[in-house]
Amino acid sequence: QLQLAESGGGLVQPGGSLRLSCAASGFKVGNYVIGWFRQAPGKEREAVSCIGTTDGRTNFADSVKARFTISRDIAQNTVYLQMNSLKPEDTALYLCNAFIYTNYWGQGTQVTVSS
Repeated sequence: QLQLAESGGGLVQPGGSLRLSCAASGFKVGNYVIGWFRQAPGKEREAVSCIGTTDGRTNFADSVKARFTISRDIAQNTVYLQMNSLKPEDTALYLCNAFIYTNYWGQGTQVTVSS
């Protein structure tokens, strides 16, 4: 059974950092594009970042470039989203995604940036 499980969210002050984890089971993260999305209340879900397969190419939304990085640990079968210089507008539910014939989503982890 294919599953994704996010963790690492929490409450952080503006300018702070968090590292989110997306642990996969039932498939290997190195074989599929894994993406991070976020959804704030009343807003549409938006793509934040993704990491490719064999070349590990990464992409980022303009709003998070130079602040967020994405990486993966093949041995741990986990994808990480390192978030630095967090802003209040980064507050959202963060979800990871894998498209394997259909979309698979985790349950999400809440990130709140507030003083």
